[in-house]
Amino acid sequence: MNPAHSAFCALLISLLFVCPDPIGAARLTDRAHLRQSTAIQQPQSVRAAVFALGSFWRSESAFGCLPGVIRTSVGYAGGLKTNPEYRNPGDHAECVKVEYDPRKIQYSELLDVFWASHDSRQVFGQGPDVGNQYRSIIFTNGTIEVRLAAASKEREQAKSRSSVVTTKIQPLAAFYPAEAEHQKFELKRRPLLLQLIGNLPEEQLLASTLATKLNAYAGGLCAPHIQKKIYSKIGDVLRNGWPVLREI
Repeated sequence: MNPAHSAFCALLISLLFVCPDPIGAARLTDRAHLRQSTAIQQPQSVRAAVFALGSFWRSESAFGCLPGVIRTSVGYAGGLKTNPEYRNPGDHAECVKVEYDPRKIQYSELLDVFWASHDSRQVFGQGPDVGNQYRSIIFTNGTIEVRLAAASKEREQAKSRSSVVTTKIQPLAAFYPAEAEHQKFELKRRPLLLQLIGNLPEEQLLASTLATKLNAYAGGLCAPHIQKKIYSKIGDVLRNGWPVLREI
C-alpha cells in the first residue's frame, strides 16, 4: 500500500467519530409508513421486549450488540395519548423495542442489561434528561415476563435500601414507533458508517441487524472485544477499496 493510500484510509477511519447533528435532517419516511413496516410478521422464533430507561437515543445502543438481538427500534409507550411525538409525547415514556432470538439470549439477560444501563433510582428523569418521558419502566407481555421482571427488581432493590428503585413494571398496551430521525440515532451521527452499509433506505435500516450492531458500536456500548472486532473489520473494508460492509 502506498503512503497516499494509507493516509487516505486513516482519514476515512477518523471520520467515524465525526458527529454532525442529524436532528434537522428531513425525514426519509412518514410515520404511517414506518408503523406499517414494523407490523410485518416475524418468524415465531423472534420475540420482542420493550424497556424505558431514559433517552431512547442512548437506550437503543445498549442492546444492539448483544448476541441474539436481531434488531432494535425506538418509540413511545406507557401512556394514553394516541400518536405521541417527540415534541409532544404526552404521558408516554421514551422506550426501546428489542427483537431477539430466545434460543440465543434469554429475557432475563435483557433485564440484566436494562438494570446496568441506567440509574433506576433517579426520580423524574435520567442523567441530565429531566421529565416524565424519561422514567424507568419494564413493559411486560405475559406472566412469565412479569415474574422475571419482578424478581429482577427485587434483586436490584436489595443492593441498597438507602434509596428506592423507581422502575415500574406494567403490561405493554401499545408501542408507537418514533419518528424516523430518532431511529438508529447514534449510527446516523456517523455518516461514514452509513455509507459503508450502502446508505440503506429508512425501512431497510430499521430492519437491519447489521445497522443495529453498528448503532451500538457508534454509541460505544458494545463489549470491548466486540468494539475492537468491529473497528478492525471497518479498517479491513476501507483498506480493500471501499466495498459495502455486509456483515460483522
